[in-house]
Amino acid sequence: MSNTSSYSRDYVFSTAIRVFHWLRALSIVMLVITGFYISWPFLVAYGGTDNLMQGWVRFAHLVFGFILVAITLARAYLFFFSKSDIERRSFKDLISPRMWIKVLKAYAYISKKEQTGVYNPLQFVTYFMLTMVIIVMCVTGLALHAHVYHEGMGGMLYPFAEWVVVAFGGLAPVREVHHFLTWVFVIFVVVHVYMAIFSGVRFRHNAVDSIVSGYDYHKLKKEK
Repeated sequence: MSNTSSYSRDYVFSTAIRVFHWLRALSIVMLVITGFYISWPFLVAYGGTDNLMQGWVRFAHLVFGFILVAITLARAYLFFFSKSDIERRSFKDLISPRMWIKVLKAYAYISKKEQTGVYNPLQFVTYFMLTMVIIVMCVTGLALHAHVYHEGMGGMLYPFAEWVVVAFGGLAPVREVHHFLTWVFVIFVVVHVYMAIFSGVRFRHNAVDSIVSGYDYHKLKKEK
């Protein structure tokens, strides 16, 4: 019979981080679905005047796009300036060759998992790369928005959009990069869900539920 006292209950994710995580997840899923539909409107004939399907899909794409931009800015602020340093603490593991060896051995079933922050080095690099992808998606998305909607927010962003278009070598490359990175989102979501479940099973801790409840459970070391 297992003894619950042999596990420690640690508060790892604040309410803000959890809310932003699920809003970002929802935004990414909706942006992928609506983005693919905009490029291939398979439900109704493109250009038809007897429906507003394309317009509603574009509206949803814009809403979730701006939500993703806002969340990206908010998460950057929390990472650098939040009172809790549990995410920043992971950087120490990132620059430690010893921790890299330990985490790779842990995933290879050679040793037990060990880390000082909420993310191990491999997770930290993965989430950093995802953040870079999100930033590029936001930048290219805002540039595309400004080239379609020339008033309001689009008009305000137009000088920025022109700079982005020039930097990418034209509007067509901006669209291509935006579309290509959509597939990065698709692949990441599948791998992320798999690894979250794998980590919980492999290392016997609250890997998935912690982003819902905020608490993680770790088995205490037995005293000799």
